[in-house]
Amino acid sequence: MTIEIKKVAVLGCGLMGSGIAEVCARAGFDTAVMEVTADLLERGLGRIRASLDKGVQKGGVSREDADSALGRIRGTTDPGDLKDVDLFIEAVIENIGEKEKLYQVLSKVASPDAIFASNTSSLSITELAATTDRPDRFIGLHFFNPAPRMKLVETVRTLATLPEVIEAGEAFIRKLGKEPIRAPDGPGFIVNRLLIPFLLDAIRMVEAKVAEPEAIDKAMTLGAGHPMGPLALLDFVGLDTSLYIADIFYGELREARFAPPPLLKRMVALGYLGRKSGRGFFDYSARSR
Repeated sequence: MTIEIKKVAVLGCGLMGSGIAEVCARAGFDTAVMEVTADLLERGLGRIRASLDKGVQKGGVSREDADSALGRIRGTTDPGDLKDVDLFIEAVIENIGEKEKLYQVLSKVASPDAIFASNTSSLSITELAATTDRPDRFIGLHFFNPAPRMKLVETVRTLATLPEVIEAGEAFIRKLGKEPIRAPDGPGFIVNRLLIPFLLDAIRMVEAKVAEPEAIDKAMTLGAGHPMGPLALLDFVGLDTSLYIADIFYGELREARFAPPPLLKRMVALGYLGRKSGRGFFDYSARSR
């Protein structure tokens, strides 16, 4: 049986959610975005408008296409508005309890045939699926930031996921103009299983005074061709988020390479969270001045 996805809802309109919603709308899907408050919703919709405007300015999207994409997006704070949705993409905080609460609310309004997907980068898809009323219709769709530009999406199935559900998810990803790769349901899937130890090793180099942050990042951008150095990337992601992910990985795998360095813990304790706090491995307030 072939499952056709026509209407999409993105749950959470933060940095990732707004990017995913933009991608869906630009690909021609009717897209709903849901937030918990009107203020957060308007902020998220504003982020989508700003992103599309930037695309127009840079010539990557026409004004007509940008306006058409905006016309396919509807915002809501009421789950009852999502009864006709075929695919729900959850992109809320990385907390299994909060995600479970959301799934329970959605189960009361979603069609029995609707697919639930999570954009989680660190939590078990199986554990998330087990908190829902439809583990056989639950998948992982892990987009990368910034979603409008990054071409890869990791797709994750569980032992319970129906074959036609994962196939529908991967067909949907291709319609977005992105490339799906099937990843195992384990910590970090594929990309973060490689990336997190690399980022933590960069912190350990700073901690051991092997090199200054500027030198480490320059080595990887100019010497290895990375678009962003590991410490700048940590600041971009958020040091608190990185610590949370490392703790999850180490808790499950118990491998030293996933253990968060003491320096990371101390920086988070002091509120040095990266770009969002103005200071991390680099001082963004000084740069802005």
